[in-house]
Amino acid sequence: MIRYIFRYLLISAAVLIVQAALAMPDVSVHGLFGKNAVLVINGKQRMLKQGQTNPEGVTLISSGKSEAVLEVDGNRVTLGLSQHISSNFQAAKMAEVRIPRGHNGHYFVSGFINGRSIDFMVDTGASAVALNINQAKALGIDYRNGQKIQMNTAGGVTDAREVVLNKLTIGNITLYNVRCIVNIGSHPAIALLGNSFLSKVQMTENKGVLLLKKKF
Repeated sequence: MIRYIFRYLLISAAVLIVQAALAMPDVSVHGLFGKNAVLVINGKQRMLKQGQTNPEGVTLISSGKSEAVLEVDGNRVTLGLSQHISSNFQAAKMAEVRIPRGHNGHYFVSGFINGRSIDFMVDTGASAVALNINQAKALGIDYRNGQKIQMNTAGGVTDAREVVLNKLTIGNITLYNVRCIVNIGSHPAIALLGNSFLSKVQMTENKGVLLLKKKF
């Protein structure tokens, strides 16, 4: 009797696994248009707006020029044009970046803002990512339409603009809609990776290495 019960449980577990695999839709990105994306889901073409969920349970979180962020079966994934996921998809558990300490005790790391490269200094004392006006211009950031604020610098109080970065990438960690302060002046000399980014990752320091982690 115990043997039959055990066999029944194994068969039931196998059925559940197969059902779970079958439940994962096959999704590919065929077009990106501003905040809209054209997806092919299980062979059917769907146009989704940002924040919309289709009948197959796929949600478009955001859409850019080259990729779409989707939520599929509780997993958040980023797909470029013509890329796809299916029942064999396995989400990465954790993205992480290791940053060695510089000679002056600070941590420096290269990253990308909206796909354009820039060097940062990690600054846990900065409330937000911070750029000077020349860095913002080089990155193509439309700071002129940002909210007018004032910024405390080593040289005193200066005018600044508060903007939102569409995409900020450090290593294999990418965040969207990141608050940023653009100083209308030459400070900071190097861009600051502040708490509008750092507060959204796990941060630990060990033996001169700063470890940043973010769950997908």
